[in-house]
Amino acid sequence: MDSPTITLIQILRQRVDSLVEAGDYDEAVHAATAALEKAQHALSSDLESIDEFACTLELRGDLYRALGRYEDAREDYKQALEQLENRPDRMMQVGRISAAQGAVHDALGNQERAAELWEAAMKIFEETEPPALLDVALMANNLAYLRKSNGDIDGAESYFLRALEIHHQVLGPDHEETATVSNNLGALYQSSGYFEQAREMHMMALEARRKQFGEDHPDTAQSHNNLALALLETGDRSWARRHFEKSLHAFETLGADYHSDLEAVSSNYCEFLRSEGENVLADRIEGKMSELAGA
Repeated sequence: MDSPTITLIQILRQRVDSLVEAGDYDEAVHAATAALEKAQHALSSDLESIDEFACTLELRGDLYRALGRYEDAREDYKQALEQLENRPDRMMQVGRISAAQGAVHDALGNQERAAELWEAAMKIFEETEPPALLDVALMANNLAYLRKSNGDIDGAESYFLRALEIHHQVLGPDHEETATVSNNLGALYQSSGYFEQAREMHMMALEARRKQFGEDHPDTAQSHNNLALALLETGDRSWARRHFEKSLHAFETLGADYHSDLEAVSSNYCEFLRSEGENVLADRIEGKMSELAGA
């Protein structure tokens, strides 16, 4: 591939980046398509031209995926993977595109194909030197959700634990991504009836989110609610009450953007209050929620 062609493709890619930064994804697609047409025109058996073509296909595929144009994204990713077949020198890119292609199939409802692609990507990330551990964790988390949706609790737990292990090792226990996986695992345990384990996972997530974000943050507020629900199941009702109240206070502070979250926590709290015989307080809170909904 000659130098002027490479230069033009690079200029167009930079334009894509600028347009994306400005939020103009539709125009970014046009710029990416122009770059792709140029790369395709120069495509030959030369590895440099193949690499440029595959990279530009991946770029446009990412844009299509961001726009929800999943069929278009699938075609670009598929072509890119075909171009990079039997290229051990490009395995990280193959892993990255396989992961993105898996997300597209998941969005299209093709869970079996999504799982195949995510497993393939995870294997690549594990075998790179050094292993791309955070990418492995991301694939494990995705696969855990698929297993959970299919009712495979043990499989989901195994993948979530793999992700949690990596996040603890690489990012530490107080990182926000570690807290997210702890929360995900807690939700799995809660829905499966393993309430003591759910309690510990939600407590770990809450501790990390308090350190990272403070109290008046939506993730912290959600963790208070999740922990409260687990505490009810383990018999710690007075402690659960305090966490419900902290969650309510935080979502009230966060304002109208979080009204749906506030309603959900209020519903949980009012159910708890009625079970405690505090119907007057529950009625007062439900009245307040009705007023907010009509505002």
